Amino acid sequence: MKRAVVIGATGQIGRPAVRALARDGWAVTAASRGGGRDASWPDEVRTVRLDREDDAALAAVIGEDCDLVVDIVAFGDRHARQLTAMAGRVGSAVVISSVSVYEDDKGRNFDTQADPDGFPEYPVPLPETQRTVTSGDTSYSTRKAALERELLAAGEQLPTTLLRAGAVHGPHCRTPRELYFVKRNLDGRRRRVLAYGGESRFHPASVHTLAELIRLAAARPASRVLNACDDEAPTVAEIAAAIDTVMGTETETVLVDGPPPAPTVGDSPWSVPVPVVCDMSAAQRELGYHPVVRYAETLPETVEWIERQLSGRDWREAYPKMVQAYGDLFDYAAEDAWLDRA
Repeated sequence: MKRAVVIGATGQIGRPAVRALARDGWAVTAASRGGGRDASWPDEVRTVRLDREDDAALAAVIGEDCDLVVDIVAFGDRHARQLTAMAGRVGSAVVISSVSVYEDDKGRNFDTQADPDGFPEYPVPLPETQRTVTSGDTSYSTRKAALERELLAAGEQLPTTLLRAGAVHGPHCRTPRELYFVKRNLDGRRRRVLAYGGESRFHPASVHTLAELIRLAAARPASRVLNACDDEAPTVAEIAAAIDTVMGTETETVLVDGPPPAPTVGDSPWSVPVPVVCDMSAAQRELGYHPVVRYAETLPETVEWIERQLSGRDWREAYPKMVQAYGDLFDYAAEDAWLDRA
């Protein structure tokens, strides 16, 4: 059996990735900070504790003869150099990157979106050949670009598939965008405001889609970058309606043309002025990828997970990273004040 090490195995992407590789015949070592085990993994999966920042510990887990390293948590050029330093004993790698590395032809990207007229206008669909931000250590996007640069420079010494993930969704997510609608429904909010006419599209990527792409890339090693998103890119209004269906609620949607009419009002985690929709044809061509799930089909497990995390807890305690990323998502007083004036 070929041997695979998955770094970040107990995260939202790692769990289904380990399961997919094990079912595909790999002897999998699941490495994570806590060394935990997912109940869905076969008994043959080996689990180990790993501090990713400990070079010696990482080298010990990978060993002298490893066919595949799947790195879910790699971030920046330091982590890339950790991997390339072991090129002689690793057959190939699959590493998660992000669509946030893209910038448009005017140099606008996700780091400039807060500036006036700063949101990038990407081609639709967005291909892997689109230019990317300058690599560095100033932001999430530039550090992911630095990760890509280092790994691609290794070439055939360490063939690496970089998967540029979209808006990742599924259980165990620490920043689930679906929280925006799930909590509103739990709180009995039966009116919602959506900016940009509810037409915002930010391409989702199911953890099941990513696991399938990891499985396929593992069997076809090469040095390349591929978009990693679902087959569908629903609008924010369609996502909201799908969550309502799962939760058995009916909600009136108030659509606003253009940007949020007031701070926090109508500004969901998907609210973007122009579509961010990725081209998946390269993955289909190079890996033989075919869609494995539809967005609406995966929602019940996502909603159930979010509801469990919220049970008996303030949302800020359950999802502190959502506060860091988006601020106050549930400023109902501001929303009601705007609705009263509208």
